[in-house]
Amino acid sequence: MAEKQAKKRVTFKFSDAGAGHVYIAGSFNSWDPSVRPLKKDAKGVWKTSITLSPGIYQYRFIVDGNWMEDPSSSHKEMNEFGGFNSVVVV
Repeated sequence: MAEKQAKKRVTFKFSDAGAGHVYIAGSFNSWDPSVRPLKKDAKGVWKTSITLSPGIYQYRFIVDGNWMEDPSSSHKEMNEFGGFNSVVVV
């Protein structure tokens, strides 16, 4: 019997105290930005935690309507729009 791999809780952070709304969209939520809004803490850091199965996921932040890569992620891949998606490995 194969051992089931445990899911992991992954925290995503985006620092921009001046942002009005921050969302995350990626291969883990069908690229739907409305599914996962981030919450801003007292220091102006936007955060959310997502429980993911082991694998490789691409994602981007949507900051006040603008799609952007995660500036704190060193892993990225070219996307079909000529930009980059950030990558997280679980």
